[in-house]
Amino acid sequence: MRKRVVAAWALLGIAILGAGGFGLWLASLPAGGGASAPPVPEAETAAMLETLRPASAERPLIAVIGLNDATETTDYLIPTGILRRADIADVLMLATGPGSVQLYPALKVEPDATIAAFDAAHLDGADYVIVPAMSRDDDPAVLAWLQQQSAKGAIIIGVCAGAKVVGAAGLLDGKRATTHWYYLRQLLQRNPTIDYVADRRFVADGNVVTTTGITASMPMMLTLIEAIAGRQKASAAARDLGLEYWDTRHASSAFRFTRPFATTVLANTLAFWNRDEFGIALEPGMDEVSLALVADAWSRTYRSHATTFAASMAPVVTANGLSILPDRNMQDWPAADKVSISSGQSPAAALDQGLAAIADRYGEGTKNVVAMQLEYPQSDAMH
Repeated sequence: MRKRVVAAWALLGIAILGAGGFGLWLASLPAGGGASAPPVPEAETAAMLETLRPASAERPLIAVIGLNDATETTDYLIPTGILRRADIADVLMLATGPGSVQLYPALKVEPDATIAAFDAAHLDGADYVIVPAMSRDDDPAVLAWLQQQSAKGAIIIGVCAGAKVVGAAGLLDGKRATTHWYYLRQLLQRNPTIDYVADRRFVADGNVVTTTGITASMPMMLTLIEAIAGRQKASAAARDLGLEYWDTRHASSAFRFTRPFATTVLANTLAFWNRDEFGIALEPGMDEVSLALVADAWSRTYRSHATTFAASMAPVVTANGLSILPDRNMQDWPAADKVSISSGQSPAAALDQGLAAIADRYGEGTKNVVAMQLEYPQSDAMH
C-alpha cells in the first residue's frame, strides 16, 4: 500500500513539474502581433520572371509530382487548377505509383499518370516540375525522379514544405531558398548550406524555386503564368482567383509559433470528445481551387475535418479536369454541418468566407490558427 502511495505522489510530482515546465515554455512564446511586408524592388521581380521564362517558344510541359499515400491538398491541386484554367501549358498530375492520391488533410484525387508512364511518353522531361509537401521527404522514387528532371533542364518549384523534398534531393545545396514557417528550422538543419531568404513569398536560385506556406502557391502560379504568357494573361488569371497582387512581398515575422497559436491548438486538441465532420458536396464542373482551399481550411481547426460526398462513388470531374473521388456515397448532408462552395465565388473569397465561418463556429483564435497554418496574410497583401 505504501509503495502505491509513494508511486502516486511521484507521478503527481512529475505531472506538476511537467506542467510547470510547460507553463514556462508557453510564457516564453511571443504574444504575436502584425508585421508589414517590405516592398520588392522592380529589378528583383524582373529577375524572377526571367528565371522562370520557358527555354523555348513551344507550349511548356508542367508536371506536378505526388506520393500516392500522402500529398498536401492545396499544394497538389491548386497549381494544377490555376495553370489549367490559364491554358498556357500542358499540366499533368503525376504519382509515384498506380492508383489514386490520398491528399492531406482532406480529399482524394486520380492523377493523370505515374512517373514511369510520364518518362516513357516524355523522354526530354518536363519544362517545370512542381513539388508539393509530402508525408515523407525522402521517398527514393521521388528524389531520383527530381534529380533526373533537374538534370534534363526542368525548373523545379518546391511549394510550401515541398522545399524539404527538393532539399532531400540535393537540389538546394548552396542555394537561396524559403519554405513554410513551421518547417524552416528543420529544412536548415537538414540542409545547412541553404541561404534562407526572409520576407519573400517565393525565392528563385538557378533552376530551383521555393515558396513559403500553402497559400503561396497562388501568387507563385500567377508569376509562372506571367513568365510564360505575359502580364495580361496573369492579370486575367488573378482576377479569376480574386487576387490583386501576386508579387513576392511577404511579412515573414508575422508567421511563427506564438502563445495564442499554442494555447488555441492545445485547447482544441484536448477537447477530443467534441469533433465535427463537415460535408462538402462534390459537383461536376466545380472550382477545384476553391474546393481545395475550403476543405483544407476546415480540416486544420483541430476541431473538425472536411469530408466529401456525392450520389455515387464515381470520380467527379472539376472545372479544369481534375477527378476528385468522394469520401462518402450520400445524397445530402445535414444542413448544420454542410459547407457550401458558391459557383460564382472566387477562390480567395471562398477562403475568406470559410475562415469567417470557422471564426463563427470556433472563435477568432481558431480562425487565426488556420490562417497561420495556411501562411495566409489576412490583409491587403493578398487581395
